[in-house]
Amino acid sequence: MSERKVLTKYYPPDFDPSKIARTRNTGPKTVGPKTQTVRLMAPFSMKCTSCGEYIYKGRKFNARKETTDEKYLSIPIYRFYIRCTRCSAEITFKTDPKGMDYTCEKGAKRNFEVWRGKEGEEGNKLETEEEMLDRIEAEEAERGGVMAELEEKVHDAKQEMAIADALDEIRTRNARISRAEGREADGDGGALEAADRVRRELEVERLRIEREDEEAARRAFGKGIEIEGEEEAPVDGALMGFDTGIGEQGNVQWDGGAVMSAPASARGEVKAKGTTVGDMPPPEFKRVVKKKKDFSAALGIKKKSALV
Repeated sequence: MSERKVLTKYYPPDFDPSKIARTRNTGPKTVGPKTQTVRLMAPFSMKCTSCGEYIYKGRKFNARKETTDEKYLSIPIYRFYIRCTRCSAEITFKTDPKGMDYTCEKGAKRNFEVWRGKEGEEGNKLETEEEMLDRIEAEEAERGGVMAELEEKVHDAKQEMAIADALDEIRTRNARISRAEGREADGDGGALEAADRVRRELEVERLRIEREDEEAARRAFGKGIEIEGEEEAPVDGALMGFDTGIGEQGNVQWDGGAVMSAPASARGEVKAKGTTVGDMPPPEFKRVVKKKKDFSAALGIKKKSALV
């Protein structure tokens, strides 16, 4: 067995290949239709006439395929031979190109027969080639008429859309022209009134902003500073919560002693000059940095002491 696997074989010295005769098939030649063995499935469900066995559609068989002499429109017709799975009776059926189906010949009968009218009945007459060509031409003409109608409908829809767009454009242009004519009819009076109204609104807004700025400056710096042009407010000691004693010369004295002493004429001169600054120091805008809290103790974290 190992000789068949080698690449080279041994040939004796006296080997003469011309002495080897060719083998030829000397048996009798087969006469009749050409047959071959094929594997197929049952094309329809059937019942065996010998034993009554039901064979379902799609059952696989090893069949003999035979080419018959019959043809339909140059399409060859084939015949198949199978055997019943129960009694091994021979079942024969052949192709039917005209009905696009199969025809059961012998050995079995179909469970469901496809209904077909007879050739002589109305609606099932055999048509000639001319009649078939005429029918195809009529179907194509009908199909072409439907397509032409559809194209015409599409064209009409596009034309309607173009007309609607043109009408919208005309309406928009007319409205714009009418608005322009209305403004010209009103004249420049309307424009001047609008400009004056805008100017007045801007002036009112500017005055409001100035008043807000003055009020903010008075609140920030007016505690120890008198603004020029305002009258000096009298100091009432009783309202402030302490006793006052005003002498004949205009000295202001508190319980703790004389804090500020100035004649009335001097006070009037200072008031006439402008502003007076009190003992209150000016406000300081100094940033105060808050000390960060240590939350480690609240969280229960104990810091380790430095080793060095």
